Amino acid sequence: MNRITVCSIVATLTICLAPSGNAQTKNVTNASNAPTASSTSSNEAAKYSDDFLIGPGDVLAINVWKEAEISRIVPVRPDGRISLPLIGELQSSGQTPKQLEAEITKRLKDFVADPSVTVVVQEIRSQKFNVLGMVTHPGSYPLAKPMTVVDAIATAGGFRDFAKQRDIYVLRHDPSGKQTRLPFNYKDVIKGLHPEQNVELQTSDTVVVP
Repeated sequence: MNRITVCSIVATLTICLAPSGNAQTKNVTNASNAPTASSTSSNEAAKYSDDFLIGPGDVLAINVWKEAEISRIVPVRPDGRISLPLIGELQSSGQTPKQLEAEITKRLKDFVADPSVTVVVQEIRSQKFNVLGMVTHPGSYPLAKPMTVVDAIATAGGFRDFAKQRDIYVLRHDPSGKQTRLPFNYKDVIKGLHPEQNVELQTSDTVVVP
């Protein structure tokens, strides 16, 4: 077989085995729809804003650079305090992670040269909302991420038979202790009517399903 014939056969096989344009387009489309690592990381980071206030039950990861014996994961006790080696007990409830970092750094200076402290909220357990009434699983749930009334009902397992879906309301307390009742008509909201009723829940909100 001469050289020209061999080249012709190789060229023919290359054309036959090459992926079609449609397959390439499909792969590109799927890749563009897939979530990226960077987007996932940003979503996780967004859970804890700079003004987040630590509360009882939250789990904190406290890291002191090059001081493994001091670094640890600690839960915030019901009294709002935590305990750390060398510095003992300190109040963490009501502080932001940055404020707590500064306080720990200040106290460690008597024991560690130029301490570098990082405080990360690993689990939010202090912020909760309640769902009561005609839902499958009434109870208290952690408010670890933005949650609307519709989200809360889904989290509680949805409605039970004979639930009055037009007469739902949210009970909310303002800082002065005054209670506000926010109406929520599920039938209207899922039709795209009155979307303003599907409010984002705040700590201690109670969704009542008659």
